[in-house]
Amino acid sequence: MKNTKKVLFLSLVILGGMFFVGQAQAASTGWNIDSLTSYGLSSASIKDILVNILNWILGILGIAGVIGFAISGFMYLLAAGNETMTGNAKKAMTASILGVVVGLSGLVIIQAVDMALNATTF
Repeated sequence: MKNTKKVLFLSLVILGGMFFVGQAQAASTGWNIDSLTSYGLSSASIKDILVNILNWILGILGIAGVIGFAISGFMYLLAAGNETMTGNAKKAMTASILGVVVGLSGLVIIQAVDMALNATTF
């Protein structure tokens, strides 16, 4: 436990030192955000980048849920009365529906937070 605390403290000190050295170097060389975009870095805000990443992840989650729902439907059709396979198909269908619901609710929450941060309404 003591070693873990020492490692965490040391890594925070090193990262903090790197941050302040970087800030001092940026101030002395005259760096600004416009010069960083020439290297291919985005000039978008952190909030916009995070919202785009979360929307991308939730889109993949939704697609995976729909594919899982289709596969479980095929499993149910191919069960042909076998109770074990029918039960497995029903469990898979329940899990895929739950995945779609979680994905859509996450998308709604992210959109609501984004609208709240931008102070916009419908």
